[in-house]
Amino acid sequence: MKIVFSKKGDIRFISHLDLMRLFQRAARRAGLPVAMTRGFSPRMKISITKALKLGLESDGEEAVFHMDKAAGPKNFIDLMNQNLPEGIRIIRAEESG
Repeated sequence: MKIVFSKKGDIRFISHLDLMRLFQRAARRAGLPVAMTRGFSPRMKISITKALKLGLESDGEEAVFHMDKAAGPKNFIDLMNQNLPEGIRIIRAEESG
């Protein structure tokens, strides 16, 4: 699932690593079927295409969530936005090949 999200307000001071953790927690709370890495310490397969500098706001950040099952873009957006803090919103989502 390719997404476009915004990062605004006080949350702009969150680091890239903390943003990754934030997305993992939100996806877990939403019950989304995000694929896991294999190995000793499995993690959700989520990647943010480019790290935004600390303190900058943006309306067009991109990320990819590797899914085990199809979740549907509308459903994905609704579930994630319910579980994300103020300042982070998923604007668009599309299923990728």
